[in-house]
Amino acid sequence: MVQLPPRKQNSSSGLGARGIYEDLREQIVAEVYGRGDVLPSARALAVELGVSRTTVTSAYEQLAAEGFVVIRHGARPRVAIKIVHSEPGEVLHTAGEPHSLSAFGERLRSRAIPMRAQSEKLVADFRYGDMSAFDFPTLAWRKAMNDAALGRPPKLSYGDPCGLIRLRTALQGYLWRARSIRCEVGEIVIVNGSQQGLDLCARLLLDEGDGFAIEEPCYPMARSVFEMTGAIAAPVEVDAEGIRADLLADVGARLAYVTPSHQFPLGSVMSMGRRQQLLRWAQEKRAYIVEDDYDSEYRFDMNPIPPLRALGGASNVIYIGTVSKTLSPLLRIGYVVIPRELQEVFAHAKRLTDRHAPILEQEALATLVESGVYESHVRKARRQNARRRAALLDALHAEFGDVVRVEGAQAGLHVVVWFGDMPPSMATSFIDKAASLGVGIYPISPHYFDQTLDRRCLGLVMGYASLTESQIHRGLKLLRRAYEDAISCGDGRPAQKPCLIADRLGTPKVVTSL
Repeated sequence: MVQLPPRKQNSSSGLGARGIYEDLREQIVAEVYGRGDVLPSARALAVELGVSRTTVTSAYEQLAAEGFVVIRHGARPRVAIKIVHSEPGEVLHTAGEPHSLSAFGERLRSRAIPMRAQSEKLVADFRYGDMSAFDFPTLAWRKAMNDAALGRPPKLSYGDPCGLIRLRTALQGYLWRARSIRCEVGEIVIVNGSQQGLDLCARLLLDEGDGFAIEEPCYPMARSVFEMTGAIAAPVEVDAEGIRADLLADVGARLAYVTPSHQFPLGSVMSMGRRQQLLRWAQEKRAYIVEDDYDSEYRFDMNPIPPLRALGGASNVIYIGTVSKTLSPLLRIGYVVIPRELQEVFAHAKRLTDRHAPILEQEALATLVESGVYESHVRKARRQNARRRAALLDALHAEFGDVVRVEGAQAGLHVVVWFGDMPPSMATSFIDKAASLGVGIYPISPHYFDQTLDRRCLGLVMGYASLTESQIHRGLKLLRRAYEDAISCGDGRPAQKPCLIADRLGTPKVVTSL
């Protein structure tokens, strides 16, 4: 007879499979039933407890799944001879050294970029990359998604790893109209955001020990994805004309990653001369150029310059675009324009990675691009963000005057703000004081290989695309308070050590006090 605890014997008619399992397990662990002992049949135990046979069978099956009992057809259950068990919450330890990660895993663990915590309580969060939900074309997107779902084929199957042919055809036309890029449909690969495009480039084009050139400062997620292959970064200085292409000759890189339309994070636009120089370097060295065109839709005080991929001699340029800055980063839709010789290997790599990007979202985006809704939305978003940008520049001038210099405001959805009388060592206290007042600010230092920034004053990367104009003004007023508190908690006066900052045209300027 199974000896259940008195509390359960008295209410056995209400006993469920979970309770029977727990009591039997407890008795087996306590060796009330020894190893190999025969247990009652499911029928007999059900009668004894006043429950259904199915309930007891479920309890026995759970015990068998965990290795406590052995069930054989036509025989009563037996307690297992060898039992390995742990109490709830207890971690089983095995002898020997802990399992090791791969070389990739170890590099990832040692160099992982900390994930920024989201906060819903901030008055104004100047985080770059966030977009306003009010800008999203909700009605048009919902209709396009409904049409995609209702128009699904009778047979549901995997799609083309390179992406929906309809979307790639639509993007082919869009890239020609918007960016002067001529390409074949077969040269376009749809990816899950630009980050996946970077990852595919890294894994297909770099080996451990290879060198790759990257801007200094740079986009940390690009740097990390290339370094995870075991490749070695060669940071190349950036000035007002973009990456110093004249310094590439001695780098020995197989690949160069650049953001020519709007350098991230400083915001300079690569001059045509530099673009030609970079293309010549790539041809001479038989190297690839990865061109990240992440927010080229937003130009305010400048005429557009064609991307590298649209220029002559760009046969080894890999162009990466995204809808994260025009629609939403939630969609995770990007596209890569690749040289013809890479089409097959990119298709295989994409298929092995995740087979293909989500089909319904591709269908919906294709509808928006084909109908002209997407380009109309981009124009509207450009106007809205121009107003936000103007509000940010006005508020910075009103609250800080000549204390700050702004860099990279001609394009994109962020600016870099240099505080001339704040050394980089004050970053933590300034950020903490701002957060306590409800303002999220983010230092530029993580974008540099040398994060000590001994030659520069404190800089912030300030995004504005997710904020209203009133939030921007309110946030800058609070930031002024945080600034005054941070300064007063220091030595009580502006820094006298010369500090290299940049004016709004990107020209270095030395100041001693402001």
